[in-house]
Amino acid sequence: MHFITVFLLQDQDKEYVGFATLPNQVHRKTVKKGFTFTLIVAGESGLGKSTLINSLFLTDLYKDRKVPNAEERINQTVDIVKHTISIEEKGIKLRLSIIDTPGFGDAVNNTESWKQIEDYIDQQFEQYFRDESGLNRRNIQDNRVHCCLYFISPFGHGLRPLDVECMKALHEKVNIVPILAKADSLTQAEVFRKKMKIREDIKHFGINVYQFPECDSDEDEDFKKQDQILKDSIPFAVIGSNVQVESKGRKFRGRIYPWGVVEVENPAHSDFLLLRNMLVRTHMQDLKDVTRETHYENYRAQCIQNMTRMVVRKDSSSRKMKRYTSLTHSVISSLTKLRRMQEVLERIQEQMQHSQRGGY
Repeated sequence: MHFITVFLLQDQDKEYVGFATLPNQVHRKTVKKGFTFTLIVAGESGLGKSTLINSLFLTDLYKDRKVPNAEERINQTVDIVKHTISIEEKGIKLRLSIIDTPGFGDAVNNTESWKQIEDYIDQQFEQYFRDESGLNRRNIQDNRVHCCLYFISPFGHGLRPLDVECMKALHEKVNIVPILAKADSLTQAEVFRKKMKIREDIKHFGINVYQFPECDSDEDEDFKKQDQILKDSIPFAVIGSNVQVESKGRKFRGRIYPWGVVEVENPAHSDFLLLRNMLVRTHMQDLKDVTRETHYENYRAQCIQNMTRMVVRKDSSSRKMKRYTSLTHSVISSLTKLRRMQEVLERIQEQMQHSQRGGY
């Protein structure tokens, strides 16, 4: 009875310990450290990849880029070009790395043209694994690729064979977000049909694109609605523009055509805002979490498994070598004894022959 009374009194007049400030402490520490995000961009030339990236992050990463002519593209190989910029917004710092892949899909023969991209992703995993296994774990720089924006041509019928092979080669290593490029070249009905076809191809060929996490049961209805809109928008049909245009007294990023005006950030014209909100405002951390907990862990487990196999194989080889060495020594010893016995027999035989000749 005494303990119950004390418990009730404490519950009524509960003292403040202070651990409720832990989220604030974590927030301050994280903000001070800053955030990193690495994005790889893949797709054939002419699909507006550079323009979209500049539009997404309000920057100009490609002002010094040289565009190859048609002759140079014939035998062009895939390059890996990294651009890193620091962005600060309301005191929050983000180190953004954009991995561009010029030359992808541009050659006459594109066999395994995705290999450079695959190797680059593996190299970043390998470097992180080495750093994580080393002594200086405190200052590890995370260059793992967190997301791949894969651009799909609006002029084809669904996915091309190159798209299928590339995405299947990468989908176990990186979060793939498919993009239907140059949506302003299509009518709304065409956009709808192409999205349906691309989704069918993704399912048919067993391609694992980035899966949005399920909403918690306690989320509000507006959030659940927005989340469903995101899921239904795959692949994102986007428009990019680095130009500010003016129409009816308004300035906005877009394009002016003889038949009308296209606004980059108008939800009726493209999924640009949905893509940017997903990448930056709502799912950036989840993309990083999936990279760490799924793609990198799979790579790490494979590395450890391979290392274990090598140790077992080496140990097995060592035991085999010991057995072989022991057997060899045994055989040599037996041969030596046999040779000695033969020599003794030969001497006895010679003595007997000598005795026989002496008796005659």
